[in-house]
Amino acid sequence: MMNRRTLLKQLGLSVPAYLISKQAGAFMTVDDMQLAKGPFKASWDSLSGYTVPEWYKNAKFGIWAHWGPQCEPEYGDWYARGMYEEGSSQYKYHLKKYGHPSKFGFKDVINKWKADQWDPEYLVSLYKRVGAKYFFALANHHDNLDLWNSKHQPWNSVKVGPRKDIIGGWAKAAKKAGLPFGVSVHAAHAWTWFEVAQRADKAGPMAGVPYDGKRTKSDGKGTWWEGLDPQALYAQNHPLSENSSDNGMIHRQWHWGNGVAVPTREYCENFLKRTVDLIDKYEPELLYFDDTVLPFHPLNDIGLQIAAHHYNQSIKRNKGVLKGVLNGKILDEMQRKCMVWDIERGQSNVIEPFTWQTDTCLGSWHYDKRVYDAKHYKSAKTVVQTLADVVSKNGNFLLSVPVKGNGTIDEQELAILEEVAAWMKVNQECIFDTRPWKVFGEGPAISDAAPLSAQGFNEGKGRPFGAEDMRFTEKGEVLYAIVYGWPDNGTVKIKSLADSSVHRPGVISKVELLGGGGLSFERNSECLEIELPESTVALPYATVLKIV
Repeated sequence: MMNRRTLLKQLGLSVPAYLISKQAGAFMTVDDMQLAKGPFKASWDSLSGYTVPEWYKNAKFGIWAHWGPQCEPEYGDWYARGMYEEGSSQYKYHLKKYGHPSKFGFKDVINKWKADQWDPEYLVSLYKRVGAKYFFALANHHDNLDLWNSKHQPWNSVKVGPRKDIIGGWAKAAKKAGLPFGVSVHAAHAWTWFEVAQRADKAGPMAGVPYDGKRTKSDGKGTWWEGLDPQALYAQNHPLSENSSDNGMIHRQWHWGNGVAVPTREYCENFLKRTVDLIDKYEPELLYFDDTVLPFHPLNDIGLQIAAHHYNQSIKRNKGVLKGVLNGKILDEMQRKCMVWDIERGQSNVIEPFTWQTDTCLGSWHYDKRVYDAKHYKSAKTVVQTLADVVSKNGNFLLSVPVKGNGTIDEQELAILEEVAAWMKVNQECIFDTRPWKVFGEGPAISDAAPLSAQGFNEGKGRPFGAEDMRFTEKGEVLYAIVYGWPDNGTVKIKSLADSSVHRPGVISKVELLGGGGLSFERNSECLEIELPESTVALPYATVLKIV
């Protein structure tokens, strides 16, 4: 097996001595850190004993509040980075709304965020009615602000901004609604993500004036942030990564390679402390990392320590039963035995052997009024068809509903959710508690499916679904065919159920339309032909046939 020194060199990383293991296994420890004891240790061998809990396999559908201070400007995802990229749309917007980033940086955007209309109980109860079986909340983003009363990050939502325990409010609402609670953690990459804040304009009247990314505690005298150290937020007291002036370099260095500036031991240990504090305070059953594999992989074993702690804590609080789930990205076959593979804005094109998850959003990850103004949200049709596609391939579907800076969702989003709820009310039995069938579906869209790219990102790149496309799920002896449209001639033909089919050799005794009753059908050597009624169902873009 390749040792860490060789691996790091192949990735183009410098190799600080403290990161090199003297023994196989854990090689970064924090003396005052109390990690939960249990069957799981901080190693891949130990984590490979993980089994995805049945509740998660049955749940299929979750909703995510990807909400934080970057939603306050209501101008799209990665705002805290884009506002420092001279000439970008977010930079130009920031100049008009707030002023120059040398005088009004992201720390000051945080101060503007008040979340004054946030009602977590209302939102979580709404999401449950829509059909969500679990709920996720953003715990921190690449902007590095902890959204709870964090013991190890003074820049947190209780001390600055809304001065509210955001995660505490979400956790309480989820518990009241009876939904398993999840948190997403993104802050490991603040180290490189905020490097743009070290820049200055190259042109114009402010050329050469540094942005606020290198400000320190001593600069705060007489300001609203007096007593706080901006470096605890921006983490920019370090040299820039190679080619840092290239705005796209962040993506090529996401796996901590290609000349990235390697984070210090102090930074990594602080992330560990913050995340363990989050787990211990709010007891989430679900934990999502926006990282290649795990945080700081392959630099150190911080992510492995957190994974083991998360699983052991779940076992402890559930009286010996592991209910915890951990999501990571770009996993190899071995790593998919240790945690749940997450695909961002995309879907697998096969039935996966292990449970997986896709995460996507109705619009931009952080609220963007431009999406609202242009009416460019995903439709309920897209949400439902994507859900069925993912479930047919052994996956779960996590949907982000963008939240405005004030803590509300807009009327367009609400209308989409209400339509999804209406579809679920009639058809939910084909989704929840089901498993994949022998094949996941039929139709022309299968042959034109787009391949995955990095974390996923094949969403919307293949052939659009039509009335000839369908997806299958099963529950015991019942097979569900989810047809992606109402055929013009009123006849559905399922080739996978021809009388010579090896997938279903037994007798088919009954076919029903969910919400509509029994149907006439004929099975021949080419297909199962099903006659639909003359009147269409209310939401014909995902018509469900129950086959027994």
